[in-house]
Amino acid sequence: MKKTAIAVTVFVLAVIGLLVYSSLGLRKHRAEVCVSFRGRTNCRAASGATREQAVRTATDNACALLASGMTESMACTSAPPVSVKWLD
Repeated sequence: MKKTAIAVTVFVLAVIGLLVYSSLGLRKHRAEVCVSFRGRTNCRAASGATREQAVRTATDNACALLASGMTESMACTSAPPVSVKWLD
């Protein structure tokens, strides 16, 4: 019983350590992107392993609040951003 509890604790700590380690690797690039869609503008910041991923994630986050439905979301995310500010 005691060995099982120790094994479970070690496993849980290993998983937590792996999650922290992998999430720190995603913060290589950080960008704040402003998107304008249908007369409204929204800015969001995001991180990514590459500059392209950071811009894409920030754009997706900004468009999530500006567009409703799949068609509008696709139109919003395909439009060029109003501004991109690097926070590296």
